[in-house]
Amino acid sequence: MTLELESMAIEMPPVSRHPNRLPFRGVLTLVDTPSDRPPSGARDHRVLLTRQAAERALASLLGMALDYTPALDAHDAKRKVGIITSAEVIELSVASCQLAGRRSDNRQLTTGNCIAVSGYIFAKDFPEVVRELRWNPARLGMSYELSDATVQDVNARIWTLTDVTFTGAAILRRDKAAYSQTWIELESSVGAGLRSAHSDPARRLDWSGTRPHV
Repeated sequence: MTLELESMAIEMPPVSRHPNRLPFRGVLTLVDTPSDRPPSGARDHRVLLTRQAAERALASLLGMALDYTPALDAHDAKRKVGIITSAEVIELSVASCQLAGRRSDNRQLTTGNCIAVSGYIFAKDFPEVVRELRWNPARLGMSYELSDATVQDVNARIWTLTDVTFTGAAILRRDKAAYSQTWIELESSVGAGLRSAHSDPARRLDWSGTRPHV
């Protein structure tokens, strides 16, 4: 059973077979779960985003961009390849965190809470990103970008984030993401139609995934 806790979306006007809008969906991050590795800017600390902080920050995700680097190994906030139009925090079983339950690599999530997002890839502008999503989805994940993150205790081994503002997200390889269990995939039904078209105790910090801002 899936229990939806919070969901927000901005509505885009429908445009049939828009060449530069290719729908995607995925899991941006896990919630209430320590990251697998430290994100940059976290000073070598793993992090844990609380569910309450994630819910409060959902609105800040809407309209934010997806970015990437050609090697898919980091964030590049100036290379924007898509937009997030929907975000939700869901409490769920392992299977339901995969949304449609369709994965090609049989990886399983080990926790039930996550932020699921969807939106559009700028397919005409970035065909190389579309190719990567289409042919190598199993190796791709996502990573959020934050500003004004409040850390409950900066001396803790794992930083607990109790307040954040999302400023974007990146598509990158799972082995480079703070949470290796994140994922992203194209919405296949629409994608097929487009193929032919081509502080103390808390401190406030900024970071964007793989390069420190603090």
